[in-house]
Amino acid sequence: MGRILSFFNQEAQLVKALKHGDAKAQRQVYEKYGPRMLGVCFRYVGDEMTAEDVMVEGFLKVFGKIDQFNSEGSFEGWMRRIMVNEALGLLRKKRKMPEDILSDEAANIPDYNYADQHLDTQELLDLIEELPVGYRTVFNLYAIEGYAHSEIAEALGITESTSKSQLHRARAMLQKMVGAWENDSKKKLNYEKASS
Repeated sequence: MGRILSFFNQEAQLVKALKHGDAKAQRQVYEKYGPRMLGVCFRYVGDEMTAEDVMVEGFLKVFGKIDQFNSEGSFEGWMRRIMVNEALGLLRKKRKMPEDILSDEAANIPDYNYADQHLDTQELLDLIEELPVGYRTVFNLYAIEGYAHSEIAEALGITESTSKSQLHRARAMLQKMVGAWENDSKKKLNYEKASS
């Protein structure tokens, strides 16, 4: 219990220093949360250099709007929301937001109802990166960030039904990709057995 209180006390001190414009505190926040925030940005934009740009812009907003953080939720959660909004803003600028149009490929994806337990987290994240931008965006917001469809619709300027259909298509495509990954893994395993 003491460690938890210590963590919240340290975080509160850090936020207080940020509110006073302390450059050392800004550097500390950047070093502590940067890798996680970069991961958040990368999941949306899918390009490391662009993700770094989005993250830097996000941190500038965090430092510029620190007075808006009211300490009711977690500081990291508040920062994540800013990073997600920055990434979504970039996607909107590039007009890469999901549209309510079914592509032939998406319409023909069978609905697989399994996923391999041997697939590790990084492999799953790699598969998510391969999703089309719209599917990936909605999937990340819903499954990873925990947004409701109404929040996604508002953030992306789409309808709730579009958000739900994009999520359904993203899941179906992921399941197909997992199936293909499983088949490749089985082929490699069989080849290795035959070679030995």
